[in-house]
Amino acid sequence: MDILEKIDVLRKERGWSINYLAMEAGLTQSTVNNLYTRKTEPKLSTLRAICGAFGISLAEFFKEEREDDELIRRVKTLSPKDKAALLQLLTVKTKL
Repeated sequence: MDILEKIDVLRKERGWSINYLAMEAGLTQSTVNNLYTRKTEPKLSTLRAICGAFGISLAEFFKEEREDDELIRRVKTLSPKDKAALLQLLTVKTKL
């Protein structure tokens, strides 16, 4: 998976539009739109800003995924209410 594909996966997991990603990253909409239209990789400073918006480090962005990593990443995107519900479900399942 290349850098743009990974950004797209992270963005879509959160239900973010390209413009919302730009806003969260503190970038102009044209900067982020140009990545997609020109299919170019972002500068390091741009990628840092995007990672910051996602709440991950550059190391986490480039880390090879294991099976558990996707689960952890998805849990991080849940609302506090949904996290509490998931924790309650897991607690009940482990008691069975």
